[in-house]
Amino acid sequence: MTKKRVAIIGVGLTKFGELWEKSYRDLITEAGLKAIKDAGIEGADVKELFVGSMSPGLFAGQEHIGALVADNAGLTGIPATRVEAACASGGIALRQAYTSVISGQSDIVVAGGVEKMTDVPTGIAMTALMGAGDEEWEAFNGATFPALYALMARRHMLEYGTTIEQISMVSVKNHANAKHNEYAQFQYEVTLEDVLNSAPVAEPLRLLHCSPITDGAAAVILASEEKAKELCDNPVWITASALATDTLALHDRKSLSQTNAAIIAAKEAYRRAGVSVKDIDFAEVHDCFAIAEILAIEALGFCKIGAGGKYTEDGHTKIGGERPVNTSGGLKGKGHPVGTTGIAQAIEATLQLRGTAGKRQVKGAETGLTHNVGGSGATAVIHIYEKD
Repeated sequence: MTKKRVAIIGVGLTKFGELWEKSYRDLITEAGLKAIKDAGIEGADVKELFVGSMSPGLFAGQEHIGALVADNAGLTGIPATRVEAACASGGIALRQAYTSVISGQSDIVVAGGVEKMTDVPTGIAMTALMGAGDEEWEAFNGATFPALYALMARRHMLEYGTTIEQISMVSVKNHANAKHNEYAQFQYEVTLEDVLNSAPVAEPLRLLHCSPITDGAAAVILASEEKAKELCDNPVWITASALATDTLALHDRKSLSQTNAAIIAAKEAYRRAGVSVKDIDFAEVHDCFAIAEILAIEALGFCKIGAGGKYTEDGHTKIGGERPVNTSGGLKGKGHPVGTTGIAQAIEATLQLRGTAGKRQVKGAETGLTHNVGGSGATAVIHIYEKD
């Protein structure tokens, strides 16, 4: 039996950053309209909508997101659903849209992500973000996400000899990539010394190890294989979608230095796509903190568990390296509007496979992967993409 495929036929992205002049609805409407235009379709062609948004109530005072997005995009009448899975909200919105198409329920579906995070004081933003962790065991006792990832970093350093310089090289690389991304929040390079000498946040993590608070939105148009061939000359195919979970609280994990949900999801994604690690030409991974990229490349099998620091130091994750990671600049350089990130990752994968990523282009890219994480790793969603 011929395997069904789902295509990305249109993409739309806003600038990421502190976008004081734009509202929550402005952002998602802009991204959605750009995606529809890129796909060359009309709004009336869209049959269903999924939008990832982690905490719009606390960030923007707005709930009932599915209806709001459909309304502002001129798509009232269609099924419209908000998806929440902390920082993996966008990735799971993409998964829901993929499932709708591959099941035959709808032939053209929008998957979007949006967050407006900078209109509230930092303390409120931190409270909202800690909703992605365990309120009773972590947030109530004063833990923040920098603290949780600092624990993971310290354990990785203890077990495997990973150095703070190796962790810092993730930030240096991703800023260098973001320099060439017109949508990125931080379009400038940093040096290793800049990272090491930046303000301490949670030992051993410093400011330039941490992703920022960001506004932004992204949208993609998914289509069935039949519709894609009818509408698009350069479809990018989603060949696998896999989701796994782990314990919510970090202290309940089997290991502080591994992300088991990502390990499980990656194995399932490779199986579904019929590919191996060696087939992956590039990846967008969830580097909310620099240590998270090292944990991600290990979970994905790019290197052995514990070897992520050395793999990074040896240049394998740079553009031109064995397997480029976060060519967009990642969450660190591009920015991290939490509900948007999973969709923005899919857009970078699409640009790479279309061959339109400019100075960030990975030569000969044929297969890519995105890795989107919720919280400290309690949720992980992996997608694999291929071009014809």
